[in-house]
Amino acid sequence: MVIRNEDVVRVVAEIPCGHNHLRTTVVLADGTEMVFQEATIASIVRAYIDVKTHPQSTRIELNGKRIVDRKEGYAEWQLIEEKNPTKDKECEAWTSKCKTYKGSAE
Repeated sequence: MVIRNEDVVRVVAEIPCGHNHLRTTVVLADGTEMVFQEATIASIVRAYIDVKTHPQSTRIELNGKRIVDRKEGYAEWQLIEEKNPTKDKECEAWTSKCKTYKGSAE
């Protein structure tokens, strides 16, 4: 599923009453609402910044893992960067498509 910018009609980022962490709600034009926990958005932002600002990186892969030994305050379930991300055929096809069109892929 590709969610285009015009598919999004509203984004609400808030700390709900009685909670300590940010929740982000994305509302789509078809009425679908997706609520993301702070850790999920933080992981997406971390991945975005890594790829966008790194002089050579074009891809990062975060995979969900249960972390027993973790810093205080961190959730047990974390999206962790893989050292050697898998490159499946879809990713390779997308990379070829990007080179063919010589434009930025969205």
